[in-house]
Amino acid sequence: MQRRTKIVATIGPASEDGSTLRDMIAAGMDVARIGLAHGTLDEAIERYRRIRWAAEQEGRAVGILVDLPGPKVRAATFGEDSVRFHPDSTLELVVGNDRSTDTVVEVEYDGLLDDVLVGDTLDVGDGRVVLDVLDKGGDRLKVRVVHGGLLSGCPGIHIPSDRLRMSTPTPSDFVALDAFVELGVDMVAVSFVRSAHDIRRVGTEPHPRGPMLVAKIETRAAVENLAGIIETAGAIMVARGDLGSECSISELPHLQKQIIKQCIAGGRPVITATQMLDSMVSRPSPTRAEASDVANAVFDGSSALMLSGETAIGIDPTNVIRTMDRIARRADEEFDYELWAERLAELRMTDDTTHDAASITDAMTMAAWRAADGLGISTIVAISGTGFTVRSMARFRPQARIIGLSHNERTVQQLTMSWGTTPVLVKDRGSNDEMVRQAVEVARDRDFVRSGEIVAVLAGADNRSRSANVLRLERVP
Repeated sequence: MQRRTKIVATIGPASEDGSTLRDMIAAGMDVARIGLAHGTLDEAIERYRRIRWAAEQEGRAVGILVDLPGPKVRAATFGEDSVRFHPDSTLELVVGNDRSTDTVVEVEYDGLLDDVLVGDTLDVGDGRVVLDVLDKGGDRLKVRVVHGGLLSGCPGIHIPSDRLRMSTPTPSDFVALDAFVELGVDMVAVSFVRSAHDIRRVGTEPHPRGPMLVAKIETRAAVENLAGIIETAGAIMVARGDLGSECSISELPHLQKQIIKQCIAGGRPVITATQMLDSMVSRPSPTRAEASDVANAVFDGSSALMLSGETAIGIDPTNVIRTMDRIARRADEEFDYELWAERLAELRMTDDTTHDAASITDAMTMAAWRAADGLGISTIVAISGTGFTVRSMARFRPQARIIGLSHNERTVQQLTMSWGTTPVLVKDRGSNDEMVRQAVEVARDRDFVRSGEIVAVLAGADNRSRSANVLRLERVP
């Protein structure tokens, strides 16, 4: 069975060379993530160009997701080597961006002494080290290590989001955004979103004319304002690291399920992220708990699973992708497709009946799912200029393979994030008959279907259609 759940892999020092990128694409990387929290803008742009080159060499559509740092509070670098923090030891936090050690951690946030209070607990590096604030005096905080561990690079320091006075996106985010929009980036992740207003502030053109905006859900405020964020963003990321710091650890698994369900019901791709196979940063195989975590994220309905340090700084990025591919592929086989679709069949992508295009596409994709399920059709071909029809189809999680055809190159790149979808670039749209004929021929010529097989084709009546208003069942010649 073809893997349906997509894999997003972060590109870093361990994976940025052309040969490794090609190996990662061959192993199953669907989307490459470039995090801007580390390194320079020029280095990030060079990674972008190498990914495009590697994808072209492999003949694969690989989306590129640029992750804006946002108002993330980080420690100054620990240098090339990891630093160990021991339980019950004490150290100091000061404002700075030069160098951190095991006794003095510099924090790149001017509001540190104002926004952090005595008695606060601070998670560092997604909880690898936990600190209690004991005292505040002069220009520094005195803290005690509650939970020890290794820190490296420039780890994040979680400060309650309701105290942060930094806006999203930040001025430096806008500088990076302008550079990557000019390059034609496919997707942009917006960090520390608290409301739909933060997404609107980005100011790019709606996708696919501009990049698809991915809202990272990592604050309590984002959970409370989730409906508006889903409506405004193009996709959602469940960023479990900081979200787990804002919410109780017992609440996090339930939030993950709720967020995923609401995203899919709204036709939005959703990424589950943070520490999926974290032990593989330094080990050749994951823990059993990590394998279960990946499988459960698939069962929850995740569109994509994200790897962070595992592929950015890990010992074998390609092996990590192969491992996640095997786990996700096996979980896809056990996914309860029928139950999922039956539940979603009762939900509409929009409750606003004035959105005629969305309502029509909603009804037609449901009809396509029912036809494919009832007739045992193995392939659904969805033709879409913006990708909306394809994402609408994907939310039903059909057992049939989804072929997403578009004449828009950026739409094809953005569909690399969509569950169960093989995106294909085709020539300009024509009449309905021409589009359907081309769709069937493309599916046949690329060995997606065999002669004599019946396929379902979703399309607009013509190139002026704003919705998928035609469903045809065609026998492959």
